[in-house]
Amino acid sequence: MSAMITFFPVGCGDMALVRLADEPATHILIDVNIRGAADDPDDPTRDVAADLRARLPRDGQGRPYVDAFLLSHPDKDHCTGLQNHFHLGAIADYPDDKLPDHLKKIVIREIWSSPMVFRRASRTHTLCEDAKAFNREAKRRVQRFKEGLPLIDGERVLILGEDENGKTDALTAILVRTGDTFRAVNGRPNSFFQAQLLGPLPRQPEDDEILLSKNHSSTVLNMRLASSLLRQDSCHFLTAGDAEVAIWERLWRRYQATPEVLAYDVLLAPHHCSWHSLSYDSWSALREQAKVAPDARSALAQAKFGALIIASAKPIQDDDCDPPCIRAKSEYQSILSRPGGLFLCTGEEPNRSAPEPLEIEITAAGAKKKTARARGIAAVAAAAAPRAGTHVLR
Repeated sequence: MSAMITFFPVGCGDMALVRLADEPATHILIDVNIRGAADDPDDPTRDVAADLRARLPRDGQGRPYVDAFLLSHPDKDHCTGLQNHFHLGAIADYPDDKLPDHLKKIVIREIWSSPMVFRRASRTHTLCEDAKAFNREAKRRVQRFKEGLPLIDGERVLILGEDENGKTDALTAILVRTGDTFRAVNGRPNSFFQAQLLGPLPRQPEDDEILLSKNHSSTVLNMRLASSLLRQDSCHFLTAGDAEVAIWERLWRRYQATPEVLAYDVLLAPHHCSWHSLSYDSWSALREQAKVAPDARSALAQAKFGALIIASAKPIQDDDCDPPCIRAKSEYQSILSRPGGLFLCTGEEPNRSAPEPLEIEITAAGAKKKTARARGIAAVAAAAAPRAGTHVLR
C-alpha cells in the first residue's frame, strides 16, 4: 500500500489521517471533529466516523486503532467526538470486544500531547469536555510512565515540547524538544517516517498573553513521509493547527537561513484558511486594504514543486467570513503559482454539495490527489459499513 494523507470534510475544523507505507501500515491521526450531525443517520452531513473506521486496521481482538493521535490544540473543532468514538482510560478496561465493529471505540496506541498547548489554552478560554478528557488521558499515561509501569499499546504517550518551569525535565525518555527530529511512532522507530517539531515555541522574555494564547501555541510539525525505503524524501507534510501570524513570523526569523526546515509538498492551511495566519489586519474591516505580514508569508511560502495546500474548511466564498477567508485563499494560490501547485478545500471536493474525504497519495514522484476512480472504489467500501451514528457510544 502507498503512503496516503486523508483529509476528512468536517467543516471549519481539522481531521487528517496519515497512513505510512510500511507493512502493516502505521496510522497517525491529527485532530478529530466528528460533529453530532455527522453521527445522525437522518442528517445529510458526511459520516466521517464511518469514513475513518473504514480506513483503520484492527488488532488481534478486532478493535480499530490508530498508532498515534495528535491533538494540535484543544479547540472544540479539533477534538469533538473524542469521547464518543475513542477509548479513553486503561486499555485493560476496553469494553466488550464482541460488540459490532461500528460500535467499537477506536484505540489510541500512543497519544502525542503538548502540555504548553493546554497550559496556554486555559488562560484564554474554557476547555470543552472532549478537550478535558484528552488532557486527563494524557496525564494518566504520563503518570503511568512516572510509576515505571510497562509501556504497551494503548498506554503510551509522547510529549511534544518542554513544559514551563522544568516540569518535563524528568520525562526525557518520552519528550521531544522543540526543534528536535524524531522517527518513532508508538514507541517503535519507523523507516518510513520522520518529523521535526517546530512549535509550540518556548516562552520568550518579551511574550505577552496574546502570544501565549491557544492558537499561537498550536503544535507545528513538518513530517517527512517515504513512499518506499528507497524514496525517503517523497513528501514533506506541514501541519500547524490554528497557528496565527505571530508564530509564523517567529518561525521565519528562526529558520530563514535554513528555509528547507519549513519546505512542504503538502500544507494544511493553518486555522482553516484564516487571514490571521498571514496578517494582523482584519479582513472584514479592511478587505483589500488589509496588509500581509511579509515574514509570516515567507514562512508559509516554502512550497516545493507541485505542492498542494489543503484548506480544511467549509466552501470558501467571496465575503467577509474568516475563516475561511477568500483573501487567504488568494494568497495561497499566489504562493503556489511559481511551483505550479494546487489549492484544494475539503468542503468543495468533489463538489460543494457532496464533499467526501480528500485523499492525497504519496508516490515516488511526490504528493498527488487520488483519482476519481480510486476514490469511487474506496467510497463503495465505506458505504458498505454500518453508519456509526446509528448507535453513538456515550
